[in-house]
Amino acid sequence: MQVKLEIDFEQLVEAVKSLPSNQLGQLMAEIERKNRNPKSIKELKNLLLKGPVATKKQLETIENNRKAINQWRTN
Repeated sequence: MQVKLEIDFEQLVEAVKSLPSNQLGQLMAEIERKNRNPKSIKELKNLLLKGPVATKKQLETIENNRKAINQWRTN
C-alpha cells in the first residue's frame, strides 16, 4: 500500500526537527545511503584510471624539489 502526502518544505523541516534522536539518526543514514550512487563511484574510478600519469623525469623533478624544500625548512 502506498500513501502519497503533499506537505510544504517548511512542514517537512519541522517534522524532521521533531523526530527523536534515534529516528533522526536513522533518517540521516538513509539519506546518506541514497546519496552514495554506485554509478558515480564507478565513473570516478574510471576517470582516475584513465587520467594522466607522471613520467619518470617528472617524478624525479618532484623528488628533487621535495628534498630541496626539506633542506630549506631544516636550516
